[in-house]
Amino acid sequence: MSQLKAHEKVIFERLFDRGGYVLDFTDRTYAEFFREHGVDIDNQKYRFNGNSKMKRLRAFWEVEPDELVGTVLDALLEYACAVDQVAGEDQSKASEITRRLLGNNDDNARQSSTENEFLQQDFARIDWARLNIDMQLQPILEQRIDEIGKALEARASLAVVFLCGSTLEGLLQDAASKNPQFFNQANAAPKDSEGKVRYFQDWTLDSLINVAHEVGLLSLDVKKYSHSLKDFRNYIHPRQQAVQKFNPDIHTAKISWQVLQAAIANLSGKRSQG
Repeated sequence: MSQLKAHEKVIFERLFDRGGYVLDFTDRTYAEFFREHGVDIDNQKYRFNGNSKMKRLRAFWEVEPDELVGTVLDALLEYACAVDQVAGEDQSKASEITRRLLGNNDDNARQSSTENEFLQQDFARIDWARLNIDMQLQPILEQRIDEIGKALEARASLAVVFLCGSTLEGLLQDAASKNPQFFNQANAAPKDSEGKVRYFQDWTLDSLINVAHEVGLLSLDVKKYSHSLKDFRNYIHPRQQAVQKFNPDIHTAKISWQVLQAAIANLSGKRSQG
């Protein structure tokens, strides 16, 4: 059973409820969406409130644990952004709730750094040899790292956020391609309508982060702040940025850069995964 509070449920209902429907999902796409997260939303255990999509969603967050509920609600938020079905400041509140849910059930949650502690951590220069990046990909990533440094100096915060998000995605896709068995067999691996794991190039950054943590490549604090970076990067869509009135400052940029550096340290084995 998740730890969603009554007022938090109201926020998600405002975001997703369309008169019993959930966003613009059909029966088929709704079932497919949940299958990507290992959930059979058509199961009878989600029908005790009724059969509508919204009633089954309410049942889902009543009976399932925090981490699964947080993962699905976070993915629904990302979907809502993609189809421009968002509701002002409710989205930012909902993102905070999902981040809390995603941290609640982890045995190592008490080891997570506070934001200030996380920002104060110091990382050595990137050891590309230890990262073992694909030879064709490495020069592209090196160029992006260089651009991030220039953008930070210029206080071009939005550019830093987008560059860090895309670079993290590239690193995690490379890690997945080098560890296909672990990534494909993970519980959080996204699946298609037939229950087959999707090709890595079709994975979202959200899925890459969750699976990388599950298989031990990303530590808990990096997973937590990587989801924040993922949320920031969603504002690459101008309309979404305007609706949310998102104007990243240098603090946001520094968090994004710190997340990327910490992830690189994890992936190169220079930082504890605890």
